[in-house]
Amino acid sequence: MRTAYSVEMVRMAERELMARLPEGALMQRAAAGLAAACADLLGRVSGRVYGSRVVLLVGSGDNGGDALYAGARLARRGAGVTAVLLSPGRAHGAGLAALRRAGGRVAETGSAEELIARADLVVDGIVGIGGRGGLRQEAVPLADAAARSRAAVVAVDLPSGVDADTGQVRGAAVRADLTVTFGTHKPGLLVDPAREYAGSVRLVDIGLALPADAAELEALQHADVARLLPVPGVESDKYRRGVVGVAAGSARYPGAAVLAVAGALRGGAGAVRYVGPAGDAVIARFPETLVSDEGPKRAGRVQAWVVGPGAGDDAGTVAQVLAAQVPVLIDADGLRLADAAAVRGRTAPTLMTPHAGEAAALLGVSREEVEGARLASVRELAARYGATVLLKGSTTVVAGPDGGPVRVNATGTSWLATAGSGDVLSGLAGSLLAAGLSAVDAGSVGAYVHGLAGRLAAEGAPMGAHDVAGTIPKAWRSVTRAGG
Repeated sequence: MRTAYSVEMVRMAERELMARLPEGALMQRAAAGLAAACADLLGRVSGRVYGSRVVLLVGSGDNGGDALYAGARLARRGAGVTAVLLSPGRAHGAGLAALRRAGGRVAETGSAEELIARADLVVDGIVGIGGRGGLRQEAVPLADAAARSRAAVVAVDLPSGVDADTGQVRGAAVRADLTVTFGTHKPGLLVDPAREYAGSVRLVDIGLALPADAAELEALQHADVARLLPVPGVESDKYRRGVVGVAAGSARYPGAAVLAVAGALRGGAGAVRYVGPAGDAVIARFPETLVSDEGPKRAGRVQAWVVGPGAGDDAGTVAQVLAAQVPVLIDADGLRLADAAAVRGRTAPTLMTPHAGEAAALLGVSREEVEGARLASVRELAARYGATVLLKGSTTVVAGPDGGPVRVNATGTSWLATAGSGDVLSGLAGSLLAAGLSAVDAGSVGAYVHGLAGRLAAEGAPMGAHDVAGTIPKAWRSVTRAGG
């Protein structure tokens, strides 16, 4: 599992480590890792380090020092390294001296854009993890020049101008091809919109000791998901495996019911009960489904419910499902129709799965505000409703009602932005709830497998939600084989 820590925790761990190390040793560790990553990237983009042109954009903080020391290492390998100092009087003195001893040079800011245009590699050491807001005015032309150039851009710890703790981008920021981060991931490297600016992320171990229970974010990996996926035992029957109820669809949107059932059937539960007006469409596609037209109360035994996809204005069905004393997943129209007090009053687990627009309506803010502050939004929704919330989008995040680390999904593809994809996810995650996973685990494991299925179904080309559902078994197998 990958974890990310707040700036405060990172700073504390750095201070504790520096107290035990010789002066400057921690920066040298970071610079060595940064230089190695830069050399690897230069080898890929220009075929060499010797003779390559490297421009360092150096601010006044420790990130600038890291960049200068890394530049000195590259200069000793024959690269032509030029530092552009944004605050000449406040640049890291020892790092600057090391660069000059190695044959690097310092250029005036007036020539920076021309140097960047000719560079093979630009190193962003402008602002460190403590930066807030976008880039300062004097740095914006340099970031723009780097974006226009053909140079590869490497960010030191995180791209300058993004918020390390929240992932927000409140102004101009550097767009990196590679971010070399030290000690641990920072939340902004894993959550959009900042994640988009980071490019690939390479973690350099510098010896920080960080408590596992203080992480801000968690990102499941194959092995974590493999341990959580339900596996039937030798004595399992359909009830021991879990039965999920799906209350979805309407005369106008029967396809939502079909797609939610498709996700549920492939999600590990022993059986799927469908309740709603789309029974004929569901049976025609999935004859193994147990169909009822008498409402959730008379549907029969279930271990979890999925309610809302394509439900239209059927508030009565949503209310019946919320009254059930089993885990409930609420999606799509169900989010609009659910009574907030009824959700908060539930004693069984509740998992809400809004996209940004639905989350914005629930919070009473704009969609842009949710998309720009995904971590704050998912935490606020979870606290407000006393429920686990899975916020879908370019970065899917899952927050529990009692705080703790937010789960961020590492799989997925932009091709999943297609009608009905969320219905498949709802059925899949609801089935995992019925199989006994907690709401946080069901949401995060469901998002992981769903995202991986989307990748496998698309393979770089358009696909539909039914393709995602059909590829869930393949994604499931790939996880269990790799994780086992």
